[in-house]
Amino acid sequence: MLHATETPANDFVDRRSYESAQDVPVRERRQFTNSHDGLSDNARELALAIDEYKLRHRRRFITFEEMLSVVESLGYAKA
Repeated sequence: MLHATETPANDFVDRRSYESAQDVPVRERRQFTNSHDGLSDNARELALAIDEYKLRHRRRFITFEEMLSVVESLGYAKA
């Protein structure tokens, strides 16, 4: 019998690391919103690029520097 503070070793799932790309969760919590409805085409493009970046780098939230790199990857530059 297990005590309240004990858990079997085989019940632990480390969700921070994945064995392969196939193990990456399909649905991830979003930093900004769960839906891109109502966004302009440009805003939707940015939102999807940020979502892709977060999934690729296994990040739930991104920094301003990371967001800037996503914006620049879409071709935007300071005039």
